[in-house]
Amino acid sequence: MNAVADTLPDAPRPAGAGHIHPTHRFRWLLRREFWEHKGGFLWAPLVAGGISLLLSAMGIVMAMVAARGNIPHDAKISLGDGSQIQVNGLDLGMLTSQLGHEDLARLGDGIDMTLILASSWPFVVLAFVMFFYCLGALYDERKDRSVLFWKSLPLSDGSTVLSKVASAALVAPLLATLAAIATLFGFLALISVVVLFYGGNPLTLLWGPASPLVLSAQYIAAIPVYALWAMPTIGWLMLCSAWARSKPFLWAIMIPLFAGIFVGWLEFLGVLDDATWPFFKHVVLRMLTSVFPMTWMDLQYLEQVDFDVPGAARNLMNPVGVYRNLANANLWIGVAAGAAMIFGAIRLRRWRDEG
Repeated sequence: MNAVADTLPDAPRPAGAGHIHPTHRFRWLLRREFWEHKGGFLWAPLVAGGISLLLSAMGIVMAMVAARGNIPHDAKISLGDGSQIQVNGLDLGMLTSQLGHEDLARLGDGIDMTLILASSWPFVVLAFVMFFYCLGALYDERKDRSVLFWKSLPLSDGSTVLSKVASAALVAPLLATLAAIATLFGFLALISVVVLFYGGNPLTLLWGPASPLVLSAQYIAAIPVYALWAMPTIGWLMLCSAWARSKPFLWAIMIPLFAGIFVGWLEFLGVLDDATWPFFKHVVLRMLTSVFPMTWMDLQYLEQVDFDVPGAARNLMNPVGVYRNLANANLWIGVAAGAAMIFGAIRLRRWRDEG
């Protein structure tokens, strides 16, 4: 039987069988992270945006009801040139026809600020999602013993951990940004209905003066800078997730806080001079709060923004100002520290077990 088997020709092997390109493997690792955490990455920002729109709609309805009961029928609105127009039920079509170019520009600034505030909810949720995702990324797989299955596959510890880092730094912010953009346009559509109800033209009164496309592009352009700024927190939480045998949340919070308290104690004894606040700002808070957008970033460019000039609201997320943070040494020190802690998490995952 063996002789017959030995004489049989080998079956043809499909081209590329048994070999998967590293980029394809990494893409599948990203898909794995997305499907395992779809609720936090995708649905949580969308739900936050939906709640923002719901609360906005409720507030608008309440304001409309209150205005209908309190605004006199013969009320008038004074314009910038000193003229007045009769409200007569708040006819926005008549009001729009009286607005000049500068008035519409200032109206656009107000709308842009409102759109930024309305679309901020997904970003707030993103920060908490990223924090707890990084904290449990390596701890949970040891806790439920699924790490044994993943280690049995031809997947390196480095690619596995880096897929989690990429999911936290890029995938989750991108999905939250798309949810924020959807919320932005949803809010603009909501107030467009109100403008139509009062006889106005949304294209002239809202969509023309406002800058939803510019704001959306600015949100997307800020993702790389945000990813770099969040690296210290991502690295620290990943390190705690790989190291802690239990209660990684307490370890992640208490170690930096006790370190800050210890530095404050040394300053009180006179060993250090004026070190407590710089240590908290550049170490403790960078390790714990960098996933929150715009925390401790260099916002000095806003001092040069003249908010009395029409169009100033768009400068809040101006890519020129945002990318100036790349010249900030604190950003790159944080990136280096985050990379070192991520390397430590990779090494810990290589041998850490719950035993």
